[in-house]
Amino acid sequence: MKNFTLLFLFLSVLYFSNARGQSETKPWSFSVNANLINLTGDETEKSFNLGGPAFAFSRYISNGFSLGSQLAFGKADNFNVSYNYLAFDGFVKFNLTDGNFIPYLIGGYGLSLFSDDLDRVSTFPSPQTGRTLFGGIGFNFYFNETLSLKIQSSYRAINETDVFSHLQSFVGLSYGFGSTDADGDGVPDKKDKCPNVPGLSEYEGCPDTDGDTIIDKDDRCPEIAGVPELNGCVDTDGDGIADPDDACPEKAGIEEMNGCPDTDGDGTSDFEDACLDTVGPIENKGCPWPDQDGDGIPDKDDLCLDEKGTAANNGCPELSPEIVETLNEYGSRIYFPANSSQLFGKKTKDVLEQIKSVLLENPKGNILIQGYTSSDGGEDYNIDLSRRRAEAVLEYLVDLGVPPIRLEVEGYGELDPLEDNSNPKGRAMNRRVQFKAKRN
Repeated sequence: MKNFTLLFLFLSVLYFSNARGQSETKPWSFSVNANLINLTGDETEKSFNLGGPAFAFSRYISNGFSLGSQLAFGKADNFNVSYNYLAFDGFVKFNLTDGNFIPYLIGGYGLSLFSDDLDRVSTFPSPQTGRTLFGGIGFNFYFNETLSLKIQSSYRAINETDVFSHLQSFVGLSYGFGSTDADGDGVPDKKDKCPNVPGLSEYEGCPDTDGDTIIDKDDRCPEIAGVPELNGCVDTDGDGIADPDDACPEKAGIEEMNGCPDTDGDGTSDFEDACLDTVGPIENKGCPWPDQDGDGIPDKDDLCLDEKGTAANNGCPELSPEIVETLNEYGSRIYFPANSSQLFGKKTKDVLEQIKSVLLENPKGNILIQGYTSSDGGEDYNIDLSRRRAEAVLEYLVDLGVPPIRLEVEGYGELDPLEDNSNPKGRAMNRRVQFKAKRN
Protein backbone atom coordinates (compact mmCIF):
# COMPACT_ATOMS: atom_id res chain seq x y z
CA MET A 1 0.00 0.00 0.00
CA LYS A 2 2.86 2.36 0.83
CA ASN A 3 4.53 1.79 -2.54
CA PHE A 4 1.23 2.42 -4.34
CA THR A 5 0.82 5.73 -2.49
CA LEU A 6 4.32 6.84 -3.46
CA LEU A 7 3.69 5.89 -7.09
CA PHE A 8 0.42 7.85 -7.09
CA LEU A 9 2.14 10.97 -5.70
CA PHE A 10 4.93 10.67 -8.27
CA LEU A 11 2.49 10.42 -11.16
CA SER A 12 0.45 13.35 -9.79
CA VAL A 13 3.51 15.60 -9.74
CA LEU A 14 4.26 14.67 -13.32
CA TYR A 15 0.68 15.31 -14.39
CA PHE A 16 0.56 18.81 -13.01
CA SER A 17 3.97 19.79 -14.42
CA ASN A 18 4.35 21.84 -17.60
CA ALA A 19 4.83 18.91 -19.94
CA ARG A 20 3.28 18.99 -23.41
CA GLY A 21 2.22 16.55 -26.05
CA GLN A 22 3.56 16.12 -29.57
CA SER A 23 3.05 19.47 -31.29
CA GLU A 24 4.71 22.08 -33.50
CA THR A 25 7.33 22.66 -30.80
CA LYS A 26 8.28 18.95 -30.69
CA PRO A 27 6.95 17.64 -34.01
CA TRP A 28 8.96 14.44 -34.19
CA SER A 29 8.31 11.43 -31.97
CA PHE A 30 10.16 8.14 -31.68
CA SER A 31 9.08 5.31 -29.40
CA VAL A 32 10.53 1.95 -28.33
CA ASN A 33 7.95 -0.53 -27.08
CA ALA A 34 7.24 -4.01 -25.90
CA ASN A 35 4.87 -5.78 -28.31
CA LEU A 36 1.89 -7.74 -26.95
CA ILE A 37 0.01 -9.95 -29.47
CA ASN A 38 -3.37 -11.59 -28.92
CA LEU A 39 -4.66 -13.73 -31.81
CA THR A 40 -8.38 -13.63 -32.57
CA GLY A 41 -10.68 -15.78 -34.67
CA ASP A 42 -12.30 -19.20 -34.50
CA GLU A 43 -9.18 -21.29 -35.06
CA THR A 44 -6.85 -19.56 -32.65
CA GLU A 45 -5.74 -20.16 -29.16
CA LYS A 46 -6.79 -17.26 -27.00
CA SER A 47 -3.48 -16.35 -25.41
CA PHE A 48 -1.27 -13.32 -25.07
CA ASN A 49 2.20 -13.33 -26.59
CA LEU A 50 4.80 -10.87 -25.34
CA GLY A 51 7.51 -9.92 -27.76
CA GLY A 52 9.46 -7.08 -29.17
CA PRO A 53 10.89 -4.76 -29.85
CA ALA A 54 8.41 -2.45 -31.60
CA PHE A 55 9.38 0.94 -33.00
CA ALA A 56 7.20 3.88 -34.03
CA PHE A 57 8.25 7.09 -35.74
CA SER A 58 5.85 9.98 -36.46
CA ARG A 59 5.67 13.62 -37.46
CA TYR A 60 3.10 16.12 -36.14
CA ILE A 61 1.18 17.85 -38.96
CA SER A 62 -1.39 20.21 -37.41
CA ASN A 63 -4.62 20.35 -35.39
CA GLY A 64 -3.71 17.21 -33.42
CA PHE A 65 -2.92 15.04 -36.46
CA SER A 66 0.33 13.13 -36.93
CA LEU A 67 1.58 10.79 -39.67
CA GLY A 68 4.00 7.96 -39.04
CA SER A 69 5.11 4.40 -39.46
CA GLN A 70 5.73 1.53 -37.08
CA LEU A 71 7.69 -1.70 -37.13
CA ALA A 72 7.02 -4.53 -34.67
CA PHE A 73 8.73 -7.86 -34.00
CA GLY A 74 7.63 -10.76 -31.82
CA LYS A 75 6.42 -14.35 -31.56
CA ALA A 76 2.90 -15.70 -31.60
CA ASP A 77 1.99 -19.22 -30.45
CA ASN A 78 -1.17 -20.86 -31.72
CA PHE A 79 -1.76 -24.30 -30.26
CA ASN A 80 1.43 -26.22 -31.05
CA VAL A 81 2.77 -23.87 -33.73
CA SER A 82 5.12 -20.96 -32.98
CA TYR A 83 5.17 -18.09 -35.44
CA ASN A 84 7.74 -15.38 -35.99
CA TYR A 85 5.80 -12.13 -36.06
CA LEU A 86 6.63 -9.00 -38.09
CA ALA A 87 4.40 -6.01 -38.78
CA PHE A 88 5.12 -2.87 -40.77
CA ASP A 89 2.51 -0.11 -41.11
CA GLY A 90 1.80 3.47 -41.97
CA PHE A 91 -0.63 5.28 -39.70
CA VAL A 92 -2.53 8.45 -38.90
CA LYS A 93 -2.81 9.50 -35.27
CA PHE A 94 -5.16 12.08 -33.77
CA ASN A 95 -4.61 13.54 -30.30
CA LEU A 96 -7.88 13.99 -28.43
CA THR A 97 -6.46 16.52 -25.95
CA ASP A 98 -3.35 18.54 -25.21
CA GLY A 99 -1.37 18.56 -21.99
CA ASN A 100 0.30 15.90 -19.88
CA PHE A 101 -2.16 13.06 -20.37
CA ILE A 102 -3.07 12.72 -24.04
CA PRO A 103 -5.43 10.01 -25.30
CA TYR A 104 -5.37 9.48 -29.03
CA LEU A 105 -6.94 7.53 -31.85
CA ILE A 106 -4.81 5.66 -34.37
CA GLY A 107 -5.53 3.95 -37.65
CA GLY A 108 -3.62 2.80 -40.66
CA TYR A 109 -2.71 0.19 -43.21
CA GLY A 110 0.21 -2.22 -43.42
CA LEU A 111 1.46 -5.81 -43.55
CA SER A 112 1.46 -8.53 -40.94
CA LEU A 113 3.72 -11.61 -41.21
CA PHE A 114 3.18 -14.88 -39.31
CA SER A 115 6.03 -17.16 -40.37
CA ASP A 116 6.28 -20.82 -39.32
CA ASP A 117 9.43 -21.44 -41.42
CA LEU A 118 7.53 -23.66 -43.92
CA ASP A 119 7.79 -22.98 -47.66
CA ARG A 120 4.56 -22.01 -49.36
CA VAL A 121 3.83 -20.91 -52.92
CA SER A 122 2.18 -17.53 -53.34
CA THR A 123 2.15 -14.57 -55.71
CA PHE A 124 2.38 -12.24 -52.70
CA PRO A 125 5.79 -11.83 -51.11
CA SER A 126 4.75 -14.59 -48.76
CA PRO A 127 1.52 -16.54 -48.22
CA GLN A 128 2.03 -15.85 -44.54
CA THR A 129 1.97 -12.07 -45.09
CA GLY A 130 -1.39 -10.38 -44.93
CA ARG A 131 -2.57 -6.94 -45.87
CA THR A 132 -3.73 -5.31 -42.69
CA LEU A 133 -6.18 -2.57 -41.88
CA PHE A 134 -6.06 -1.53 -38.27
CA GLY A 135 -7.43 0.99 -35.80
CA GLY A 136 -7.16 1.56 -32.11
CA ILE A 137 -6.67 3.84 -29.17
CA GLY A 138 -3.77 4.80 -26.95
CA PHE A 139 -2.42 7.46 -24.64
CA ASN A 140 0.80 9.20 -23.76
CA PHE A 141 1.56 10.16 -20.18
CA TYR A 142 4.24 12.89 -20.28
CA PHE A 143 6.96 13.01 -17.65
CA ASN A 144 8.40 16.21 -19.14
CA GLU A 145 8.37 18.06 -22.46
CA THR A 146 10.10 15.25 -24.33
CA LEU A 147 9.64 11.90 -22.55
CA SER A 148 6.35 10.03 -22.09
CA LEU A 149 4.93 6.64 -21.24
CA LYS A 150 3.10 5.18 -24.24
CA ILE A 151 0.31 2.58 -24.09
CA GLN A 152 -1.49 1.68 -27.32
CA SER A 153 -3.85 -1.07 -28.41
CA SER A 154 -5.24 -1.69 -31.89
CA TYR A 155 -7.22 -4.32 -33.72
CA ARG A 156 -5.56 -5.56 -36.91
CA ALA A 157 -8.03 -7.02 -39.42
CA ILE A 158 -6.70 -9.50 -42.04
CA ASN A 159 -8.89 -11.38 -44.57
CA GLU A 160 -6.20 -13.65 -46.02
CA THR A 161 -5.35 -17.29 -45.21
CA ASP A 162 -2.39 -18.44 -43.10
CA VAL A 163 -2.38 -15.17 -41.18
CA PHE A 164 -4.42 -14.06 -38.24
CA SER A 165 -6.42 -11.04 -37.28
CA HIS A 166 -5.17 -9.98 -33.89
CA LEU A 167 -4.96 -7.41 -31.17
CA GLN A 168 -1.63 -5.62 -30.98
CA SER A 169 -0.63 -3.63 -27.92
CA PHE A 170 2.43 -1.50 -27.30
CA VAL A 171 3.86 -0.44 -23.97
CA GLY A 172 6.97 1.73 -24.06
CA LEU A 173 8.62 5.12 -23.95
CA SER A 174 8.26 7.96 -26.48
CA TYR A 175 10.75 10.73 -27.06
CA GLY A 176 9.72 14.01 -28.69
CA PHE A 177 12.20 16.18 -30.56
CA GLY A 178 12.52 18.65 -33.42
CA SER A 179 11.78 22.38 -33.44
CA THR A 180 12.77 24.44 -30.42
CA ASP A 181 10.64 26.91 -28.48
CA ALA A 182 13.13 29.15 -26.65
CA ASP A 183 10.51 31.24 -24.86
CA GLY A 184 8.22 28.32 -24.03
CA ASP A 185 5.06 29.92 -25.42
CA GLY A 186 4.01 26.94 -27.54
CA VAL A 187 5.02 28.57 -30.82
CA PRO A 188 8.12 27.00 -32.40
CA ASP A 189 11.02 29.34 -32.94
CA LYS A 190 10.89 28.96 -36.71
CA LYS A 191 7.34 30.40 -36.68
CA ASP A 192 7.81 32.70 -33.67
CA LYS A 193 8.26 36.37 -34.62
CA CYS A 194 9.22 37.07 -31.00
CA PRO A 195 11.29 33.97 -30.20
CA ASN A 196 12.82 35.31 -27.00
CA VAL A 197 9.61 36.67 -25.41
CA PRO A 198 6.63 34.47 -24.48
CA GLY A 199 3.63 35.41 -26.56
CA LEU A 200 0.39 34.16 -28.07
CA SER A 201 -0.10 31.82 -30.99
CA GLU A 202 -2.69 34.16 -32.58
CA TYR A 203 0.04 36.83 -32.74
CA GLU A 204 2.68 34.44 -34.09
CA GLY A 205 4.37 34.12 -30.72
CA CYS A 206 4.47 37.82 -29.83
CA PRO A 207 2.97 39.21 -26.62
CA ASP A 208 0.17 41.74 -26.29
CA THR A 209 0.60 42.89 -22.70
CA ASP A 210 -2.30 45.36 -22.61
CA GLY A 211 -4.67 43.19 -24.65
CA ASP A 212 -5.49 45.86 -27.25
CA THR A 213 -4.80 43.49 -30.19
CA ILE A 214 -1.60 45.38 -31.04
CA ILE A 215 1.48 43.28 -30.31
CA ASP A 216 4.02 44.81 -27.97
CA LYS A 217 6.74 45.23 -30.58
CA ASP A 218 4.38 47.43 -32.66
CA ASP A 219 2.72 49.06 -29.65
CA ARG A 220 4.07 52.47 -28.57
CA CYS A 221 2.18 52.06 -25.28
CA PRO A 222 2.46 48.31 -24.59
CA GLU A 223 1.14 48.54 -21.02
CA ILE A 224 -1.90 50.75 -21.74
CA ALA A 225 -4.71 49.55 -23.98
CA GLY A 226 -5.00 51.91 -26.95
CA VAL A 227 -6.18 52.08 -30.55
CA PRO A 228 -4.48 51.15 -33.83
CA GLU A 229 -4.82 54.70 -35.18
CA LEU A 230 -2.50 55.92 -32.41
CA ASN A 231 -0.14 52.91 -32.57
CA GLY A 232 -1.58 51.39 -29.44
CA CYS A 233 -1.73 54.58 -27.36
CA VAL A 234 -4.68 56.54 -26.00
CA ASP A 235 -5.82 60.14 -26.48
CA THR A 236 -7.21 61.18 -23.11
CA ASP A 237 -8.34 64.69 -24.14
CA GLY A 238 -9.64 63.63 -27.56
CA ASP A 239 -7.65 66.18 -29.56
CA GLY A 240 -6.27 63.58 -31.98
CA ILE A 241 -2.78 63.62 -30.45
CA ALA A 242 -1.58 60.51 -28.60
CA ASP A 243 -0.81 61.09 -24.93
CA PRO A 244 2.97 60.39 -25.28
CA ASP A 245 3.15 63.19 -27.87
CA ASP A 246 0.75 65.51 -26.05
CA ALA A 247 2.32 68.16 -23.79
CA CYS A 248 -1.17 68.72 -22.31
CA PRO A 249 -2.69 65.19 -22.36
CA GLU A 250 -5.72 66.13 -20.25
CA LYS A 251 -6.63 69.36 -22.07
CA ALA A 252 -7.60 69.45 -25.74
CA GLY A 253 -5.22 71.47 -27.86
CA ILE A 254 -3.76 71.80 -31.35
CA GLU A 255 -0.95 70.00 -33.13
CA GLU A 256 1.10 73.19 -33.62
CA MET A 257 1.22 73.61 -29.84
CA ASN A 258 2.11 69.91 -29.21
CA GLY A 259 -1.41 69.19 -28.04
CA CYS A 260 -1.81 72.27 -25.82
CA PRO A 261 -4.37 75.06 -26.36
CA ASP A 262 -3.45 78.65 -27.28
CA THR A 263 -6.27 80.70 -25.79
CA ASP A 264 -5.08 84.14 -26.97
CA GLY A 265 -3.74 82.89 -30.32
CA ASP A 266 -0.34 84.51 -29.92
CA GLY A 267 1.63 81.42 -30.87
CA THR A 268 2.58 80.59 -27.28
CA SER A 269 0.80 77.55 -25.84
CA ASP A 270 -1.15 77.97 -22.63
CA PHE A 271 1.30 75.52 -21.08
CA GLU A 272 4.07 78.14 -21.50
CA ASP A 273 2.03 81.37 -21.70
CA ALA A 274 2.28 83.61 -18.63
CA CYS A 275 -0.47 85.90 -20.03
CA LEU A 276 -3.24 83.58 -21.25
CA ASP A 277 -5.66 86.32 -22.27
CA THR A 278 -3.18 88.85 -23.68
CA VAL A 279 -1.30 88.55 -26.95
CA GLY A 280 2.45 88.65 -26.51
CA PRO A 281 5.64 87.35 -28.13
CA ILE A 282 7.03 83.89 -27.43
CA GLU A 283 10.31 85.47 -26.27
CA ASN A 284 8.44 87.11 -23.36
CA LYS A 285 6.45 83.96 -22.41
CA GLY A 286 3.38 85.16 -24.30
CA CYS A 287 3.18 88.52 -22.51
CA PRO A 288 3.47 91.96 -24.18
CA TRP A 289 6.74 93.81 -23.68
CA PRO A 290 6.45 96.68 -21.17
CA ASP A 291 6.39 100.23 -22.56
CA GLN A 292 6.99 102.59 -19.66
CA ASP A 293 6.53 105.86 -21.54
CA GLY A 294 3.74 104.59 -23.80
CA ASP A 295 5.39 105.62 -27.04
CA GLY A 296 4.87 102.25 -28.71
CA ILE A 297 8.51 101.30 -28.40
CA PRO A 298 9.01 98.46 -25.86
CA ASP A 299 11.33 99.26 -23.00
CA LYS A 300 13.83 96.67 -24.19
CA ASP A 301 14.36 98.74 -27.36
CA ASP A 302 13.70 102.21 -25.88
CA LEU A 303 16.79 104.31 -25.14
CA CYS A 304 14.62 106.96 -23.50
CA LEU A 305 12.36 105.07 -21.09
CA ASP A 306 10.85 108.17 -19.53
CA GLU A 307 10.30 110.20 -22.72
CA LYS A 308 8.05 109.49 -25.65
CA GLY A 309 9.99 109.20 -28.83
CA THR A 310 9.99 107.70 -32.27
CA ALA A 311 10.88 104.24 -33.48
CA ALA A 312 13.39 105.80 -35.87
CA ASN A 313 15.16 107.40 -32.91
CA ASN A 314 15.04 104.24 -30.70
CA GLY A 315 12.26 105.59 -28.53
CA CYS A 316 13.84 108.98 -27.95
CA PRO A 317 12.18 112.27 -28.98
CA GLU A 318 13.42 114.13 -32.03
CA LEU A 319 12.68 117.50 -33.58
CA SER A 320 9.91 117.46 -36.13
CA PRO A 321 10.70 117.99 -39.81
CA GLU A 322 8.94 121.36 -39.61
CA ILE A 323 11.22 122.57 -36.81
CA VAL A 324 14.31 121.33 -38.65
CA GLU A 325 13.16 123.16 -41.77
CA THR A 326 12.76 126.38 -39.76
CA LEU A 327 16.26 125.99 -38.31
CA ASN A 328 17.71 125.58 -41.79
CA GLU A 329 15.91 128.66 -43.02
CA TYR A 330 17.68 130.59 -40.26
CA GLY A 331 20.93 128.76 -40.86
CA SER A 332 20.99 129.83 -44.52
CA ARG A 333 21.66 133.40 -43.27
CA ILE A 334 24.85 132.49 -41.43
CA TYR A 335 27.93 133.39 -43.51
CA PHE A 336 31.63 132.82 -42.99
CA PRO A 337 34.60 134.64 -44.53
CA ALA A 338 36.85 132.63 -46.82
CA ASN A 339 39.31 130.43 -44.88
CA SER A 340 37.64 131.45 -41.58
CA SER A 341 35.36 129.89 -38.91
CA GLN A 342 34.63 133.16 -37.15
CA LEU A 343 31.08 134.41 -36.70
CA PHE A 344 30.74 138.11 -37.34
CA GLY A 345 28.08 140.69 -38.02
CA LYS A 346 24.94 141.61 -36.12
CA LYS A 347 22.72 139.79 -38.64
CA THR A 348 24.49 136.48 -38.05
CA LYS A 349 24.21 136.85 -34.29
CA ASP A 350 20.53 137.77 -34.58
CA VAL A 351 19.97 134.59 -36.57
CA LEU A 352 21.70 132.54 -33.86
CA GLU A 353 19.43 134.18 -31.28
CA GLN A 354 16.42 133.05 -33.30
CA ILE A 355 17.81 129.49 -33.54
CA LYS A 356 18.35 129.49 -29.78
CA SER A 357 14.74 130.54 -29.22
CA VAL A 358 13.40 127.75 -31.47
CA LEU A 359 15.46 125.14 -29.63
CA LEU A 360 14.42 126.33 -26.18
CA GLU A 361 10.78 126.42 -27.24
CA ASN A 362 11.14 122.79 -28.35
CA PRO A 363 13.18 121.18 -25.56
CA LYS A 364 12.67 117.58 -26.78
CA GLY A 365 15.05 116.57 -29.49
CA ASN A 366 18.66 117.16 -30.45
CA ILE A 367 20.29 118.57 -33.56
CA LEU A 368 23.36 117.85 -35.61
CA ILE A 369 25.18 120.98 -36.84
CA GLN A 370 26.77 120.25 -40.23
CA GLY A 371 29.62 122.50 -41.42
CA TYR A 372 30.54 123.07 -45.11
CA THR A 373 33.16 124.97 -47.17
CA SER A 374 33.66 126.19 -50.72
CA SER A 375 36.15 124.45 -53.00
CA ASP A 376 39.04 126.70 -51.96
CA GLY A 377 41.84 124.73 -50.31
CA GLY A 378 42.66 121.05 -50.12
CA GLU A 379 40.28 118.31 -49.07
CA ASP A 380 41.70 117.66 -45.58
CA TYR A 381 41.92 121.38 -44.89
CA ASN A 382 38.32 121.91 -45.95
CA ILE A 383 37.09 119.02 -43.71
CA ASP A 384 38.85 120.59 -40.75
CA LEU A 385 37.60 124.08 -41.58
CA SER A 386 33.99 122.92 -41.99
CA ARG A 387 34.09 121.21 -38.59
CA ARG A 388 35.50 124.37 -36.94
CA ARG A 389 32.63 126.39 -38.44
CA ALA A 390 30.07 123.93 -36.96
CA GLU A 391 31.85 124.10 -33.59
CA ALA A 392 31.74 127.89 -33.66
CA VAL A 393 27.95 127.77 -34.05
CA LEU A 394 27.68 125.19 -31.24
CA GLU A 395 29.76 127.28 -28.84
CA TYR A 396 27.74 130.38 -29.56
CA LEU A 397 24.42 128.59 -28.96
CA VAL A 398 25.73 127.09 -25.71
CA ASP A 399 26.74 130.60 -24.61
CA LEU A 400 23.16 131.64 -25.36
CA GLY A 401 21.81 128.93 -23.03
CA VAL A 402 21.19 125.88 -25.25
CA PRO A 403 22.17 122.67 -23.35
CA PRO A 404 25.33 121.27 -24.96
CA ILE A 405 23.97 117.73 -24.67
CA ARG A 406 21.43 118.64 -27.35
CA LEU A 407 24.10 119.63 -29.88
CA GLU A 408 26.58 117.72 -31.98
CA VAL A 409 28.82 118.76 -34.90
CA GLU A 410 30.19 117.21 -38.04
CA GLY A 411 32.33 118.60 -40.88
CA TYR A 412 31.70 117.69 -44.52
CA GLY A 413 34.17 119.95 -46.32
CA GLU A 414 33.16 120.94 -49.83
CA LEU A 415 30.59 118.15 -50.27
CA ASP A 416 27.07 118.92 -51.49
CA PRO A 417 27.59 122.50 -52.64
CA LEU A 418 24.47 124.65 -52.88
CA GLU A 419 25.87 126.90 -55.66
CA ASP A 420 28.55 126.88 -58.31
CA ASN A 421 32.05 127.16 -56.79
CA SER A 422 33.39 128.73 -59.98
CA ASN A 423 32.26 132.26 -59.00
CA PRO A 424 32.61 134.31 -55.80
CA LYS A 425 28.88 134.42 -55.10
CA GLY A 426 28.52 130.67 -55.33
CA ARG A 427 31.53 130.07 -53.09
CA ALA A 428 30.11 132.47 -50.49
CA MET A 429 26.80 130.54 -50.43
CA ASN A 430 28.65 127.25 -49.95
CA ARG A 431 30.47 128.50 -46.82
CA ARG A 432 27.62 127.59 -44.45
CA VAL A 433 26.10 125.39 -41.72
CA GLN A 434 22.96 123.21 -41.91
CA PHE A 435 20.85 121.59 -39.24
CA LYS A 436 19.56 118.03 -39.02
CA ALA A 437 17.57 116.19 -36.37
CA LYS A 438 20.01 114.10 -34.38
CA ARG A 439 19.15 110.48 -33.70
CA ASN A 440 20.64 108.20 -31.12
